[in-house]
Amino acid sequence: MVGANFLPSTAVNQLEMFQEDTFDPDTIDRELGWAADLGFNTMRVYLHDLLWKDDKDGFVSRLSQFLDIANARGIKPMLVLFDDCHRPDPVSGEQLKPIWGVHNCGWAQSPGHAIVKQFADGTVSEDERARLREFTVGVLTEFKDDDRILMWDLYNEPGNDANPLLLEVWDWAKSVRPSQPMTACIEGCMAPSNYMTNLANSDIITFHTYSADWLERTIAQHESINCGRPIVCTEYMAREFGTTFQFSLPIFKAHNVGAINWGLVAGKSQTHFNWESVLKLEERKEAGQFLETGEMPPEPELWFHDIFRMDGTPFSQDEVDFIKSMTT
Repeated sequence: MVGANFLPSTAVNQLEMFQEDTFDPDTIDRELGWAADLGFNTMRVYLHDLLWKDDKDGFVSRLSQFLDIANARGIKPMLVLFDDCHRPDPVSGEQLKPIWGVHNCGWAQSPGHAIVKQFADGTVSEDERARLREFTVGVLTEFKDDDRILMWDLYNEPGNDANPLLLEVWDWAKSVRPSQPMTACIEGCMAPSNYMTNLANSDIITFHTYSADWLERTIAQHESINCGRPIVCTEYMAREFGTTFQFSLPIFKAHNVGAINWGLVAGKSQTHFNWESVLKLEERKEAGQFLETGEMPPEPELWFHDIFRMDGTPFSQDEVDFIKSMTT
C-alpha cells in the first residue's frame, strides 16, 4: 500500500475540497491521474463535520463522485473523520484566502478546539454531541459496505491531552461496524490515554513519523505490539528531516508497512513550505500577503512535502523515477 495525503491543489482545506461552490472534479481527476502514474494505490483524504451539518445530501453525493474518480484511477482512499491539527475555529462557506508562503495556513480542525475542550471539561451540549454522533454514524452507515473505500481513520492526531471525544467517536463507529477496517493513529501529538485507546481499538495499526532517526525504531516498536495486525504509516516524508522517498520507501517495503506520505501537489495549502513558515503567519497577515487566484510565491529551494507542481512537473524527476521503481 503506497500513496499520499491528498488535497487538490485548488483547495485550501477539506471544506473547500467538498463544498459545492469549490468542489473541483476536473482537478481531482487530473491530479489522481498523476498519483496513479506513480503507482500509488491509495490516498488519505480528510472529511469535515461541517460538510455533513450544512449540506448532508450534497456532501454525500460529492464524496461518492470523488470515490468514483479515485476508483477509475485504481485508487482506494482512506477517509479521515476528525482532526485536531492547525486552525482551531472552522467555519463553513467561503474560506479565507491562503497566506503567502505559509504551510497549511487554511487547514481546519474538525470539530475544532472549543468543542473538543467542551467534551474534556464536561460542558458540551447534548445538541452538539448529537450532531457529531450523527456525522460519524451517518457517514459510516452511508458508506459502510462501499468497496471503493479502503479504511476509515476516525481521528487524526487527537491532542496532547486526554480526549473524551475520541472515546465517544470509537463508540459511535462501533455501533455501525462498517465492513472496512477502522483505525486512528497511535503516534503523533497524543497523550498516553489517547495512544492506548487507539491501540486497543484499531483494526490496523497506523502511525506518523517525519524523522529519519526514528523511522525504523518506530516500525520495530509497532511490530512488537501489533498482535498480527497490518501496519501503515499514514504520514511521513519531510525532506528537511531526512525522510525522503529514497530513504523511506525501501524501509517500508522491507517491513511490509504501508506508506502514505504528506502531500501530492503543491497548491493552495502550500505544504511544500516547512513548518517554520507558520511562525510568519501573523506577520504576513498584517502585511496583506494573501495568495490570490493563480498566484504562487517563489518555491523554497528544498520542498518540505509534496511531489508535483500544479502544472504536473515534479519537484525532482529523480525522485519520481525512484518512486516508480519501487511501486512497479
